[in-house]
Parts: sequence; C-alpha cells; structure tokens
Amino acid sequence: MFLSNLLKLNRKCRHDHVTPDKNCGYCPDCGKFIRNEWYITRCKCCGVKLKTIIKNGEILPQHRYCSNCGGESFCVEKVEQINFIDINFAVLIKRIVENNEIICSTTRCWQEKTYEPPKLTVQY
Repeated sequence: MFLSNLLKLNRKCRHDHVTPDKNCGYCPDCGKFIRNEWYITRCKCCGVKLKTIIKNGEILPQHRYCSNCGGESFCVEKVEQINFIDINFAVLIKRIVENNEIICSTTRCWQEKTYEPPKLTVQY
C-alpha cells in the first residue's frame, strides 16, 4: 500500500477518462477542467494531410517527407470539430483550462447564502 502511494506521487494525470468525443469536461481522476484540442499537419507545398504524431511535446508529421510531392515543409492546423475522415490523420491534446480562461459554452450561476426566508409573491 505504501509503495503504491509513493509511486503515484510522481505520476502526472494523463486524463484518460476524459472522452475525446466531447470538446471539454472535468477529469474524474484529478478534478481539473480539460479541453480536447485536435491538430492536423499538412504539406505546405501541395496541402495534403499528413499523419500527425507528438514527439517530445511537439506536433510533427509521422514521416519527414510528403508522400505526394516529396516536400519537407509542413504546417500545423488546429481543427475545431473532428470528423471521421480526419481522425486517422489528427492527434489529440488534452489541455488543462485555467479559471481565467473562457470555458466552452457553459453557463455557471451561484446563489449567495442569506438567512432571510424567501418572500412569497401574491398571485391574483
């Protein structure tokens, strides 16, 4: 028990339980708000989609050269909505959203605690 707790202290949460089908959500393991971001790489020369990987925290194409034109340069493009055709080429990054950023399209409300009983309105 002690050894397993010690090993868990050094691990970062990978947010595996945040599903990729939603744009954002709370991670049930660490409790942080996570935004799913999809990225795709394209050849700068011909614009063909390239299979994307993450290597050392950087978004790169899987192969160094384009299979269509042989070009070496590429551009990284953020995809707002992923579709089933692009999912084979795209890569998913789960980013932690801080409190000061705009969070998806959710509405939050709160109620201040008061010690007065609520006043009833008269209906005619």
